[in-house]
Formats: sequence, C-alpha cells, structure tokens
Amino acid sequence: MTAPAMIHHQVAPFLTWCDGHCRVQLWLAAVAPPPIGVYLRLERDNEERLLPMAAITQRGRFQVYQAALVPAPACPLTVYAFKVLLADRQCWLDAAGPSPRMPLRERFFRLNTEQAPPDWVPDQVFYQIFPERFRNGDPGCSPRAGAYAPRAERPIRAKAWGEPIDPERPDSEFYGGDLIGVRESLDYLDDLGVTAILLNPIFTSPSVHKYDIEDFEHVDPYLGGNHALADLRVAATGRGMRLVLDAVFNHTSDTHPWFNRWGTHAAVGAYQGVAAPLRGAYTFHDPADPESYHCWQGAKSLPVLDFGDPCVREYFLDGEDAIVRRWLRPPYSADGWRIDVAHMLGEGTGARHNARVLRALRHAVREESPRAYILGEHFAEATRWLQGDQEDGAMNYYGFAVPVRAFLAGQDVNYHPIALDAAGFEAWLTDARSRIPYANQLCQLNLLGSHDTTRFLTLVGEDPFLMRLALLLLFTYPGVPCIYYGDEIGMAGRDNPYNRACFDWDEDHWDRPLRAWVQTLARRRREHRALRRGAYQGLLACGDLFGYARYLGNELVILIVNRGALPQNGVRVPLDGLPGRAMNLGVLLGECPWGLGGDILTLDLGPKEGLLLRGELTVDLEPA
Repeated sequence: MTAPAMIHHQVAPFLTWCDGHCRVQLWLAAVAPPPIGVYLRLERDNEERLLPMAAITQRGRFQVYQAALVPAPACPLTVYAFKVLLADRQCWLDAAGPSPRMPLRERFFRLNTEQAPPDWVPDQVFYQIFPERFRNGDPGCSPRAGAYAPRAERPIRAKAWGEPIDPERPDSEFYGGDLIGVRESLDYLDDLGVTAILLNPIFTSPSVHKYDIEDFEHVDPYLGGNHALADLRVAATGRGMRLVLDAVFNHTSDTHPWFNRWGTHAAVGAYQGVAAPLRGAYTFHDPADPESYHCWQGAKSLPVLDFGDPCVREYFLDGEDAIVRRWLRPPYSADGWRIDVAHMLGEGTGARHNARVLRALRHAVREESPRAYILGEHFAEATRWLQGDQEDGAMNYYGFAVPVRAFLAGQDVNYHPIALDAAGFEAWLTDARSRIPYANQLCQLNLLGSHDTTRFLTLVGEDPFLMRLALLLLFTYPGVPCIYYGDEIGMAGRDNPYNRACFDWDEDHWDRPLRAWVQTLARRRREHRALRRGAYQGLLACGDLFGYARYLGNELVILIVNRGALPQNGVRVPLDGLPGRAMNLGVLLGECPWGLGGDILTLDLGPKEGLLLRGELTVDLEPA
C-alpha cells in the first residue's frame, strides 16, 4: 500500500529555532479517514519517546503537524523520525524517505544542536589549486636544478611551463607555479564566479605535490614564502574571497628534522637511532632497524606521525602556538583547513583513537577561529566523521563525485565498470545524504575530480555534453561546488601525474563555451538561495532520466537531466509531492520544450540535455 505524501526537511518552516527552542513540522497529505495519531519519535536517553504532534494548520492539500523537539541531553547529536498511525497500517518518515515500519536508527533525521558548521560555507563556489602547476607569477623564485637539500633518490628537474610531464619522475619536475601566480589570477577567478580558494599543500617540501612536508612553519620559498601567502590573503580578502589551506598532519617528509633520514640536518633524527629526542613521534616495527618505520601506504618518503606522542600533539594541536592554530592567525588568517587523509590520523599504526584526535583538532580550530571550515579528505563513505563533532564537511567523493562518475561515465572509484541507472543513482545519493545532519550536508565539498583523480572530462571520453551535465549537477545539488583548476577550460588528463599538468593560459586553447557554462552556473547559484541552502526533494529517477527540486521559502528550482544518447519526448514529471503548487515557472538554463499542466511538468529532452527551471510555490513556506 502506498504511503500518503509526507514532507519534512531540516530547513524552515519544517525545522525552526526560537528562543533556544526547536520545533519540527511534519506535512501530511490529507487522507480519509484521518490518521489516528501522528508522533515525533525521539531517543533522549537511548530509550524511545513518542511525542504526539498537534495539527496546527492546513497548507494546500497538506495538514501540518508540529511538536517541540527536545535535544538529547547526553550528547550533542539528536536523532528523530515520524510515525503516522492510520486505521489499517502505520507509516514512518525518516531522512531517507517513507517506510511501512520503524526504520533503522541510521536512517533517522540527525541534528547536532551544539556544533554547527560555519554559516558562510554553503554560499561559496570553491576552486582547488595545485600551486606548482597553476601559474608562475615570479620566475625569480622558481626552483632550479639542485634546489632543496640533496636526497639520494629524487634530485629535482626544472622545466619550462607546459612541457610534457615525465611519468618516470612526476614528483620532482618543477614548472615554477607559485602563490604570486595565484594572486595575479584573482581577477580571472572572480570573473569565473569563484568565491573561495582551496590550496593544495604550500609548506616547505622537496616534492611537487608537497604532501611530504619538511617544515610546517614556513611556506615553501619556491612558492614565494610566507610573505606571498600574506599578500594573497590581503588580495583575496579585498575581493571577498575565502582561503582554505591543506593540513598534512598524518605524516612528515623523510627529510623533516624530526626524522632526518638523509642526515641533511645537524640534529639527530628518529631515523638515526633510539636516542633521538623525537623518536617517539614515529613508529619503528623493529627498534634496531631504522628502515622498519611505519610509512603512509608503503611510501618511504612519508613516515607516519604518532599522535599518541605528547610532543606531536603539542606541536600540531594542543600547544598555544600549534601549527593548526598559527596559520589561522593574522597576517595569514586562513578560513579553514582541509585535513589530508583525516580518517588515518591516530595513535600508533592503525588510526587508533582517530575520533579523539580529530575532536582535539576541532577544539583547537574552533578556539582559535570559531568560523573556520574543517574539511576532511575521505574517498570512502564518511558518515562517522560528519555528525558535527569532528568535521564540518568532507571532500564528497562517496556522496557525490563517485555516484556522478558511475551515472555519467560508467566507472566506480577504482575506474572499474559499473552500470547505474537513475534509480540506482538516486538511491546512492540518498543513502549518503540521509546519514548526516542537513547543516553538514550543505557544507559537503562536492567535486567532479581533484589532484588525486582522472579529470572528469577524460572519464566521459571528452564528451562536452556529459561534462556540462556533470557541472549542472555540481552547482545545483546540496553541498558546496568545487572546480578543480583547469576543468572549466576543458583540461583533460588521466590520473596522477597527467591530472596535474600546467594550467594552459593560452586562451586560444580554451573551451570557451565550457567556461561560459561554469560562469553561468556560478551566477545562477549566487542568484538563487534555494540552490545554496534549500531543501532537496527527488522528483524523477528512471532509466536515463533524473530530476529533483530545491526550495527555500517560496523559491523553487527544478532540475531534470537526460544522460542518454537518445531523445526523451513527453517526459512527465509529477510535482504533487511538493509542499505547494509550482507556479510561474521559467527557464534558468536549457532550451528544450516544456509545459506545466496542473501538477505535471511535461518536457522533451534531447540527448545528454538538461533543463533548469525556476519558479514559486503557492504555499507560504516562510517560518511563522
């Protein structure tokens, strides 16, 4: 038996705060006979509480029920669901949708009442920059052959901008990109619609990627040094842009003075012997064998730090001048940190007490800068880190990038073939989205690719139409869109090192229509608050057709896409599940024929085509 339409979202008016009290609403479509009871189901002390909900008003075809939500006293995370008793059955509503029985607790709505993410994050458009390959602003500070302390394995090679990458030595070929170049490109980024910059690591390191940091206290001099970051901060602030840095705290370089594998520092490092002052910062499986140290993924250049060691905790997190704190202060005033391999930080060799370490990191960040963004890197499902007590958001591979890749490119996270239709796509998105508080969903960093993945244009066989559809999803789905440098001009490339090629500043080589598409999407997102902070409601998921609505207040935005190679004519999209009737629809993006009759949107979509509509809801959705 089909459940009556039920609506609840963690946005107003469905969830509102007033004088420190929270109230929730369930909108229930009229049924005959009326329900015997409507309840809010809570677990204040891990025991079920069923609170009767009062019918307070009628909104169109929906009866509105309301109750006070009393937060759980024992922890900041409150979970809840709704139970509706009908004459012959019961219906439940949780964050993943309706159910004929009580759902698993993991599907309940989640609300962290004490630890909210920064309010500025959902309004941003991020742009990820791999500094060494973005722009050479000052050739005078570019590294030359022989730069950095000599290491037995990787002498560096200086190359001209844009020369082909040698796959045999990708991490030691330097093209001279720097922070001066990033600062000189702010007008370009502003014109694109970017409002926040995510930088890959910038601290002193002997590699191109700089995930093997040798000195956490200084910006690499070949990127321009500390003053270049301070200058970038000033220039970005002048344009209203945010700046987020990359925190690589799980490991150091083997050239770091604490470790000193190559003997390039005067002090005795952990590699030199058990008497080294900071030997406890690292783990050696055989104390007598210096080569037995624990390293990241077997990479000998990346010895892993042990956060069970008090010196490590003091230096990175707990100290008054800890690394995580000092770059949040003037003159750099970073707006947040991306935590590299956040799930691997821990004590010993197996990420033991990972949550404790991340909570300590969050405490230090919030104490230093209450509005700083804490972003975790996770390729796999990241629910446990996104309940509000550790991270504000994650690089949303599992909940966005990988399902979009599967739907449009037919590949999974490992580039293995996968067949995923629109129904499977919607189910994947819902599974990921529904397990975290909506405030954190809105702070997820949605992306199509990064420095660690094949460029998305390459994944779709350089099909410009599928690339446009992917970007349309990126800018309209809940979360914060992030463009990987060069994707907007049509840069292609397989995974590392080819996804890290130099940005091509020759405009004759650009895909200008693609860049204009990104500009338009950024503008539409800026113009429509529903795309930044609105509720999400699925509308269509069948075969090649996928669509959803975003709404906030009375503003409504509808997206429908056809990923298929064949046209889809006479597509009928039911809108009767929305909390009000869709009115005054108009095109935001797209050219396909469409029409609205009653609560049915009808349209003809061409191959690999999308339509974005804006309109209004007849029912007043502003909080009372």
